Amino acid sequence: MNAIDPNLLASSNATPLSRAARLRQMLTSNELEFIMEAHNGLSARIVREAGFKGIWASGLAISAQFGVRDNNEASWTQVVDNLEFMADASDLPILLDGDTGYGNFNNMRRLVRKLEQRGIAGVCIEDKIFPKTNSFIGGEQQPLADVDEFCGKIKAGKDSQADDDFSIVARVEALIAGWGMEEALRRAEAYHEAGADAILIHSKLSKADEIVTFAREWAGRSPLVIVPTKYYSTPTDVFRKAGISLIIWANHLIRVAASSMQAVAKDIYENETLVNVEDRIATVNEIFRLQDADEYSAAEKIYLTGGQAPGAAVVLAAGRGKGLEALTEDKPKVMLPVAGKPLLRWLVDGFKNQGINDITVVGGYKAEAIDAAGITLVRNDRYTETGELASLACAADSLKTDTVIAYGDLLFRSYILRDLMDTEALFSVVVDSSESPSNQSVRDFAWCSAGDDRDLFGQKVTLKKIADEVPAGDAPNGRWIGLLNVRGEGRVRLQKLLGELRQRADFDKLDLPDLLNALVAAGEEVEVKYVHGHWRGVNDLDDFRRAGDFAHTQTPYALGNNAGEAAR
Repeated sequence: MNAIDPNLLASSNATPLSRAARLRQMLTSNELEFIMEAHNGLSARIVREAGFKGIWASGLAISAQFGVRDNNEASWTQVVDNLEFMADASDLPILLDGDTGYGNFNNMRRLVRKLEQRGIAGVCIEDKIFPKTNSFIGGEQQPLADVDEFCGKIKAGKDSQADDDFSIVARVEALIAGWGMEEALRRAEAYHEAGADAILIHSKLSKADEIVTFAREWAGRSPLVIVPTKYYSTPTDVFRKAGISLIIWANHLIRVAASSMQAVAKDIYENETLVNVEDRIATVNEIFRLQDADEYSAAEKIYLTGGQAPGAAVVLAAGRGKGLEALTEDKPKVMLPVAGKPLLRWLVDGFKNQGINDITVVGGYKAEAIDAAGITLVRNDRYTETGELASLACAADSLKTDTVIAYGDLLFRSYILRDLMDTEALFSVVVDSSESPSNQSVRDFAWCSAGDDRDLFGQKVTLKKIADEVPAGDAPNGRWIGLLNVRGEGRVRLQKLLGELRQRADFDKLDLPDLLNALVAAGEEVEVKYVHGHWRGVNDLDDFRRAGDFAHTQTPYALGNNAGEAAR
């Protein structure tokens, strides 16, 4: 059971605190607190999941996501409507960057009432002239509001709030405008006397000298808030020692979103394909999750798919790995680290990203060393004397729905699995038609009903046979990469055929290609999905050395370089 955050409780009666009360707690806390910028419902949910206790609804970021300048070009009603989506998406307290209050005292009164109606915890207003311009654009040339007029705006806001915990933060722009420390302190004191719940002191210098000096002179007369966008390299402990109450990370989610979108758009435009980016961006399923689509997904399974259960996977991972003995003394091949995580985890994550969460892994050698998180682990205790079909037989009970059967030493682009799962065929396999030298260790040569004609789509190609040797004058159409999809009635037929093969004297020596050949011999159509590279089998030391390079091309754009593996 998860622990209950004491900040969410109102003492003995265990009544959850309102959002406004939680923001006020952060402002008055004895500890340095932090809130993070968000600009729409999706980013608000991401801020919550990251662990932050509050959200800064940034004027710059909200304007940017509308595609307009931070000059009050987005109306206050558009901003408030956007805030409603943010409040719905996250239960965190939201402090709005309210610019100058969008007008005079009367606009401020209406703004406060509308914010409270939408559950917004507070608003920060700055002492500049409406319409405002972002402080970092010629800030020293921007006029400041009259002190008395701005104090009246603060008083009007405080008199209009219905919730005593709603907070109004007064932002002092005197340092930005070049009016000096004395004027900044004079204005802060006037705003404090007018009823501001906290003072935000702003600076555009790359060092925090002005901020620390102001904090020392302010001497804790009321909560002090800062925005270290320009002086970001200052250690946070400096602010903690200076008595700062709240730090706002003001615009970083919109900035990382912009840089990632620029990189992806450029890659797609230049290469005219999605292959290079698909594995480096959030999956569609992750977006669904962030949209809180669980209820819809459950309903979709009932109303759109006739209650069909989600797919499953069986991964064969019983071997130590021939040629890899120096690396597998204490672990099976599938637990060898590739680009920072085990080979098996790349495969499991690939299945989960496509909505396959029922994953059975058949272990054998050093099965106890297999990371069983998120999987069902079964064992082939006779792995030293049996082949792949014996391992598959150990997982026969797992074949209860559409199932992908896979070798455990595979890396592949996500589209390969997605396209394989999309086929309507009872049996389907993936065959690589390329002549790439990167998978020459794979000996599962495939002969098909037709070659891979890259210019013709929609033609049906079926498997004829698989062999590990190529007879003279009989060139194969490619290599089977180790993925077999079984759908619908095909599952029952596969189990029946597997039972028949178990009666053969040589069953213990049979592998998956023997099963595929038996399916073809039994008259089953095994549909072929051609690919042209974009996968890797790890069969020897050379493959293992190259696997890291392949895996690095799957790193998300936000975490790695923008260069992806070019389509081969």
